Formats: sequence, C-alpha cells, structure tokens
Amino acid sequence: MSNPQTAPRKLYRPSHGRMIGGVCAGVADYFGWSRGLVRLLTALSVIIPGPQFLAYIVFWILMPDERKALAG
Repeated sequence: MSNPQTAPRKLYRPSHGRMIGGVCAGVADYFGWSRGLVRLLTALSVIIPGPQFLAYIVFWILMPDERKALAG
C-alpha cells in the first residue's frame, strides 16, 4: 500500500476572504480550521492581557501574500 504524495502546506495570507490583513484566514486555511472561528478566537483573545496585537502585526509582516507565495 503506497501513501499518496501530498504537496507541503504553505502558510500565506490569501488574496480573497481577508477581513483586515488576512492573517486569521491564512492560519485557518493552513490548519484546516474555520476562518470565522479563528477570527472569533483572535478577537476574544484581545481581552486577555498579552502581546496578541503585536503578534498579529508580526504575522502580517512575515506571512507572504498568496500571490507571492504561490509564484515562487
């Protein structure tokens, strides 16, 4: 029995379906989760003390845009 070869998943901000920067949509797509759930959890995490907003900004900067990620 052989295992089918699957392409490695890539973490990127999608071109369509973004709300702000596409970070939540990209994370949800990567892990196969609901985009709405990831957005809700991100919004709820703001009430917990911590660097969530800073982490979002860092991901926004570091995650490649879908067009760039798929082009090369």
